[in-house]
Amino acid sequence: MTAGPLLLISDHVAGNVRVLTVPDGEEAARLTRRHLSEHAGFLALPRGRVACVDDRRGELLVLDPFGPELVEAAVPVAAPAEHLAADPTGRWVAVTTGLGRNGAPWSDLLTVADLATGDAARVRTRAGEPGVTVLGGAVGDPLLVLRHREPGALDVHSFAALLGAPPGCPPAAPLASLPLPGDGHGDAQLPCAGRVFAATGEGVHAARREGGRLVAEAVIPWGAPGRGWYLRLDTRRPALWSTLRAGPADPLRWTSWTNRAWRHDLETGRTTGADLGPGLVFRLALAREHTAFTRVHPDGDELILLGADASAPAARVPLPAMDGAPRRGGTPWEGVQRRAVAASPGARWVAVTRGGHGEVHLIDARTGGETTRLRLDTPLHHGGHLALRTPADGAEADPVGR
Repeated sequence: MTAGPLLLISDHVAGNVRVLTVPDGEEAARLTRRHLSEHAGFLALPRGRVACVDDRRGELLVLDPFGPELVEAAVPVAAPAEHLAADPTGRWVAVTTGLGRNGAPWSDLLTVADLATGDAARVRTRAGEPGVTVLGGAVGDPLLVLRHREPGALDVHSFAALLGAPPGCPPAAPLASLPLPGDGHGDAQLPCAGRVFAATGEGVHAARREGGRLVAEAVIPWGAPGRGWYLRLDTRRPALWSTLRAGPADPLRWTSWTNRAWRHDLETGRTTGADLGPGLVFRLALAREHTAFTRVHPDGDELILLGADASAPAARVPLPAMDGAPRRGGTPWEGVQRRAVAASPGARWVAVTRGGHGEVHLIDARTGGETTRLRLDTPLHHGGHLALRTPADGAEADPVGR
């Protein structure tokens, strides 16, 4: 296969996955009857591989787009998948369960797996939508950290103990716990320092590993109106990224939400940001020299490219409207089309979907121009989900599914 870059495109509604070469868009591989969890996303693993969860089959998939066979491994896991994470080596993987198509939390199942042996186990923790990180074993056995809400907590478990749990999905009590506000949403870790981060309304709560427990550090303030609902580690340089959303609490007034890019340098402690405009902005993607955001609004959608310091937009790229896009007076996520965005820290391209149209815009971040528009034979309902990898882009240094 090609040495990359390669773009993985999931239509989780139609049930297919494609691997396309970048920038020419030739199909390199395809999976059918695979309904991937959009919420758990793609988890970058070493050597250009990715992990994801097939929610319908209840399987953790390890995909190797650069190898002779796309599916390298499949491990049974509990579904619906909520969050997905690995330790820094990519060996120890955890999958939490969430709401799925249900109105209230109902599943308390957690699955852990050893990708080196294929062993897996399921245990019961707490019903909800827990976030998860897996701290590495450089200073001891791997630790699994669950970020719970209502009541909020960072619960610490021994990964080895979870993996050795007997059959029958027994309850698993944490080894230690740190209190956390009840509105946590967004997780990251800095593997080289054994630090974990959780986004809350009051700021980013940080903690560091000491042996088999976590020690709380100072809360990192947002420093601007609103809060981040998403947290991502910058693998190009030690920093955290998010989008601060402020404005009306009523989701029917989403067109009046304000959005601000937020970047916190973990070496200097300096926080910077840039206004992105009104509407819906959520996930972001990290390219070689830029950070990409998509903004959806009835007055016009756009891709926004920021430079390394997040001080001001480097480019604003208009995107064609979507049929079935969110409208004024409705919510921005129920029964509407959306956009997914992906990039690789080893490449200059940014990919953005046009939900419902089966199109992917491939943007050259250096120029802000559209290199090509990929047209698929699948609609990409709800925007689909994307991952862009090169074999040695280092994206696995962020071991949380995105």
